Amino acid sequence: MEELTKSAYEVLLAKEYEKALELYRALAKTNEPTSYYYLGFFYFHGHVVPQDSKTAFEYFLEAAIREVPVAQFEVALMLENGEGCEKNESEAAFWYEEAAKRENIDAFNNLGAMYKEGRGVIQDYKKAFVLFSKAANAGNAKAQFNLGALYDTGLGCEENKEKAIEWCRKAAHQGHKLAQGIIFRMQNDGQIVF
Repeated sequence: MEELTKSAYEVLLAKEYEKALELYRALAKTNEPTSYYYLGFFYFHGHVVPQDSKTAFEYFLEAAIREVPVAQFEVALMLENGEGCEKNESEAAFWYEEAAKRENIDAFNNLGAMYKEGRGVIQDYKKAFVLFSKAANAGNAKAQFNLGALYDTGLGCEENKEKAIEWCRKAAHQGHKLAQGIIFRMQNDGQIVF
């Protein structure tokens, strides 16, 4: 089965979608966990099959239940936005946490945003700070920007303008548009040099 899983992924990378779909359907019949994620991917993007967010969600959920971190993240994102399912922010937070437990860096950032804003969870700036820090230190540009914003305002941490600029700058270097705009304005205003 491991060889079939590897073969299906190689076919997918080669963008031979019809063949990959066939292989992932065969794998799903054996209950191979990641096959459900990839079937969800096909339906979410409309590769070879009609685009169908509801079916994509069902496949992602099947993979998420089987502890596939990227599927857990996708389920959380879809629940957060109400895409292919009914919007449910507390359920989204649950799945972000499950993905974060399995080291999905994007999940740390998105769960941090939920704690910062009190969406689906009780607002907790300190928890948001810890989650953003984990993702920021792993190189997530959104988390770097979010961490900088917490340092700038002193939410969940001690206010530190230098650290705020440092994290904002890191996000800007990775192409984060809002961070780039802030750094550009600060340079033009003479607030920072470099």
